[in-house]
Amino acid sequence: MARGAQFLERQTYRRRRMIDGARLLPVIGAIAFVMPILWRTDTTPGASTAHGGLYLFAIWFGLILAAFALSRRLRNVAGDGRVED
Repeated sequence: MARGAQFLERQTYRRRRMIDGARLLPVIGAIAFVMPILWRTDTTPGASTAHGGLYLFAIWFGLILAAFALSRRLRNVAGDGRVED
């Protein structure tokens, strides 16, 4: 018994991938927030507080922008799977 390949409509597939991205965004953010702990420089025994602070605010701002963009795209998707731009 050979089963045929199941294909999704392009818009449905894209919408599901956007939902997956929205679900994965907190995990990516958590990993990005932990990264300054791993930084080591040769000139100082610990990581630079200034660089770490700037990094954290940049990541925080990037996560806000990514969540905003994903929410706008998901909100514009109509019930029938069409994207309203």
